[in-house]
Amino acid sequence: MTTGPAPRSPRKRGRPAAAERVEGEPGTRERILGSARAEFADRGYDKASIRAIARGAEVDPALVHHYFGTKEQVFTAAVEGAFAPALPLPEIVVSENREDVGERLVRFAFGIWENALTREPLLAIMRSAVSNETAAGILRGLITRQLVSRVADEVAGPDATLRVELAVSQLVGVVMLRYVIKLEPIASAPSEELIGRLAPVVQSHLTGAAPHP
Repeated sequence: MTTGPAPRSPRKRGRPAAAERVEGEPGTRERILGSARAEFADRGYDKASIRAIARGAEVDPALVHHYFGTKEQVFTAAVEGAFAPALPLPEIVVSENREDVGERLVRFAFGIWENALTREPLLAIMRSAVSNETAAGILRGLITRQLVSRVADEVAGPDATLRVELAVSQLVGVVMLRYVIKLEPIASAPSEELIGRLAPVVQSHLTGAAPHP
């Protein structure tokens, strides 16, 4: 008696074959995040789509939803990944020697932004945040929770949160002009020169003391 081929096991509903083929592959999640950052950078938050992110990562859109959920959740994950190198920043403030905390903080920030591997993901996020309130809110929440609040906990004196935000604003302003807008001469100025000029201002905000003339 001739028998036909054994029946296939039914596939899970809602999970396309393409998604099944790559879900277990190493690096799939990171590939989706990389595609998401590129899509957000090129098209902005509003025009970016799950379908385009999936296409860039060479996966099925269902797999993007499986890992991250909505576009807003994809963006949140991309923000958290991009800002991971900056998360040790609060520990820089925790030191018995506060006389050079401004320089150490500025130098740490420039170390991140002068490195293309850490700069490009951050630029992708910032470009989306400046053009969309949803993206800006996600970025604002991360900066508040992971950076400003944690640094303010280590800064003595009144108005700690305000002073930390003023210090951060100095760095964000330089980042926007140097790496996003690329305004000269700040865009091509040597990083050591900018560190030397910024450090006393950041120091004064963090310590509450007037900068040295």
